Amino acid sequence: MGKNNLAGAWGEALAAAYLKKKKYTIEAANFRSRYGEIDLIVRNKNFLVFVEVKLRKSGSFAQAMEYVDRHKQDKLRSTASYYLSQHPTELQPRFDVVEIYAPEGTLTKKPQIHHLEDAFQ
Repeated sequence: MGKNNLAGAWGEALAAAYLKKKKYTIEAANFRSRYGEIDLIVRNKNFLVFVEVKLRKSGSFAQAMEYVDRHKQDKLRSTASYYLSQHPTELQPRFDVVEIYAPEGTLTKKPQIHHLEDAFQ
């Protein structure tokens, strides 16, 4: 596993722990299909949430959310549609982005976490 994969797994674990504290239940992590990958799929009483986790050292160049461009959004929508075809639900689907700012990478003691609900349609 490369350095970026380790950092990505670390960021996704942080995001999962953060969302659990916010009363979300983890349904799946790193869900893959031929359309793409979704970092986390979580639910609460109203929503089934497809979460993209973005880990950055800082937001000085661009906010992490800005890396979720139209192409990435299309891949997430297609993958989410596939997931829903395999796992029907009455819950309202939603797309969130969890931004994690960790200046010292995985050595950061208190990374900043921003949860952007309903980040795109």
